[in-house]
Amino acid sequence: MKNGIHPENYRLCVFKDMGTGDQFITKSCADAKDNIEVEGVEYPLIKMEISSYSHPFYTGKVKLVDTAGRVDKFRSRYGKKS
Repeated sequence: MKNGIHPENYRLCVFKDMGTGDQFITKSCADAKDNIEVEGVEYPLIKMEISSYSHPFYTGKVKLVDTAGRVDKFRSRYGKKS
């Protein structure tokens, strides 16, 4: 492999699904603002809204993920009016 072509900040990170609370450790060079301790070791934390733990394709369950009240706002604007 060529020397000097890989990013300098390629390291182990924790990816956390904020909807389910599940997390996994893998290598990444993504920027992380927070840190988390897992089994006594501190890792950079990357927060995700949807991962394979919560996505309907992988879980087989249709689940409405609403993190910012967008669905309620849509229903109040365009929902059935009595």
